[in-house]
Amino acid sequence: MIVTITPNPSLDRTYELAALAPGEVNRAAHDRLDPGGKGVNVSRALAAAGHRTRAVLPLGGFSGQLLRELLRRQGIEVAPVAIDGDTRINVSVAEAHGRLTKINAVGPELSAAESAALLSLVREDCRGNGAGWLACCGSLPRGLAPEWYAELVAQVHSGGARIAVDTSGPALLAALGARPDVVKPNREELAEAVGRPLLTVGDALEAAQELRERGARQVLTSLGAAGMLLVAEEGRWYGSAPVAVVRSDVGAGDASLAGFLGAGGTGPEALAAAVAHGAAAVRLPGSVMPAPADLDPAAVVVTADIPRERPLCG
Repeated sequence: MIVTITPNPSLDRTYELAALAPGEVNRAAHDRLDPGGKGVNVSRALAAAGHRTRAVLPLGGFSGQLLRELLRRQGIEVAPVAIDGDTRINVSVAEAHGRLTKINAVGPELSAAESAALLSLVREDCRGNGAGWLACCGSLPRGLAPEWYAELVAQVHSGGARIAVDTSGPALLAALGARPDVVKPNREELAEAVGRPLLTVGDALEAAQELRERGARQVLTSLGAAGMLLVAEEGRWYGSAPVAVVRSDVGAGDASLAGFLGAGGTGPEALAAAVAHGAAAVRLPGSVMPAPADLDPAAVVVTADIPRERPLCG
């Protein structure tokens, strides 16, 4: 069982069109509505791969009810905490040439009672369901302090579950001191954490090692088109897979984390699964999570010979 916690979930509306014309009426060729939020996406990818997963999340208003129903239809167990505010709705515009424009709502503010209820539910849910992993994912909503994830990691670790943290900024830095089993920053989040730009794979490798020195047991870093890195006590590995056309990168990092955890959450085999899931996700529309039929494991290359001089794109 893999439990996910998404403190600031969303409904994600994605519009696909040839090209966005700002200030004008735009007509979408396709649109879709998906459950959103990083932990929600991890659960969706795990469920698509046949893993049992349970999503803990605060839900409020009609959008919260709809989010719960969409997850139920995908075979995901939902453990909700009722809140007074409405679950947010995010909008993405995907253009044919690959550019993606995202508008993310700030989301509701949780009260002290709602925050405590969410923390308690995650802790008890992990213990009651014998969770092997807890994935703490996404931004913290208003009302939750940056140390909220760190407190959660400390409490759930004592119950025996392993912890993955996928967040950024002060919440990530605070969580490092609680010794999570893996953190999964992307390039921008990793650069923010160490306070300097990252221009090459070698730069990212050094930054990931710094996060290990600050407390993370493993660092799984997604570098976009430049691949992925896994830095752990047992070794350091680099993985990549070719992608001819990127349709949407929404949720690709979440799919990667799901692949990593579903494959055991450690070592080069788990990194290979992460790369395969991420490469499959960017070929799909909106925030659709890949199913096993979408994966191409044979295209993935994982090596301990890290290409330090390879430039990072963008």
